[in-house]
Amino acid sequence: MNIKQITNYITKTEQSLSALPLRLIAGLLFAAHGAQKLFAWFGGYGLEGTGQWMESIGLAPGYVMALMAGSAEFFGGLFLIIGFLTRPTSFALAITMIVAIFTVHLDNGLFMSNNGYEFGLSLLAIMVALFIQGGGKHSIDEKVYRSLS
Repeated sequence: MNIKQITNYITKTEQSLSALPLRLIAGLLFAAHGAQKLFAWFGGYGLEGTGQWMESIGLAPGYVMALMAGSAEFFGGLFLIIGFLTRPTSFALAITMIVAIFTVHLDNGLFMSNNGYEFGLSLLAIMVALFIQGGGKHSIDEKVYRSLS
């Protein structure tokens, strides 16, 4: 498989607008959560504080885990907003949500009012949908795919 075939496979997308609201809203949410972890924006604790918390729940080394999760969320959120590499990005963010659900939220039950997994599960479902259909209309992926086809 050559680079053009790989790029076509990754960027191929459904020609629908259904991915657009999913990308924009989930991208905004992920970017904001990542900014909390990386930069202490929006009331977050930054890398040091998030790293200490991650270490306390068994995700070690905490600083590296905070950097990885924060980067995946922040940059992945930005990539979703513009529809760039939607499939690999949504895969990485789906894994991030699975880890969050199983390490932080599962024991608290479903509902967010108890710090449950309902929000993480919703984001996971969106990521699975985007992985399946791609970035859709008005995405960079669509433009790259059309230019290579």
